Amino acid sequence: MPCFDITDVCEDALAYAASTPGHYTIKIDPLADKGLLQRHGFYYTDTLLEPVCDAGRFIGHEHPDVSVGLTADAKSLLPMCADSFVYGRFHRDFNLQAGAADRRYMRWLEQLCREDTVLALHYQGQLAGFIAERDGALVLHALDARFRGRGLARYLWSAACRHLFDAGATELRSSISAANLAVLNLYASMGFRFRHAVDIYHRLSV
Repeated sequence: MPCFDITDVCEDALAYAASTPGHYTIKIDPLADKGLLQRHGFYYTDTLLEPVCDAGRFIGHEHPDVSVGLTADAKSLLPMCADSFVYGRFHRDFNLQAGAADRRYMRWLEQLCREDTVLALHYQGQLAGFIAERDGALVLHALDARFRGRGLARYLWSAACRHLFDAGATELRSSISAANLAVLNLYASMGFRFRHAVDIYHRLSV
């Protein structure tokens, strides 16, 4: 399915979305008037927040059994995508099947692995999760189902952030759903603040 991001919200762009098959995304200020979008068939999907932290504000949570390494082995990471992104905007889009949303993230993960931007997170020598990073942005992350619900995320995420700061990053940021309270609290526990809220509107044209 062709996917498009509309960055200039105007009549021409919205008319194109209405007449051309594909999946369309618009990110807009929460206080902006959404009437024009709704008249052209766009619907609210999510609100995103940007967690951001610099090295001086970072609060690390250390654990002796946690380590970080670079990986490009997508095959070992792809199974972690199952049920990991239920708060993602593609999963929350009622016009898309959950399987299609899963495939979208899996293909993105494969691309990130080819770019050698994925950090493998290990606990007691076992592969426990991953975080993909691009230019200081934590763009995709997940934990293996075996390690969820054990209070390990803050140690694994802290190790990855510390690794990136030690490698020269001056600021780290991410993008999360405002509904994902667990991840919001995780970032807050590491000293991240939140900025640049945007509402996400989608349209599926067939």
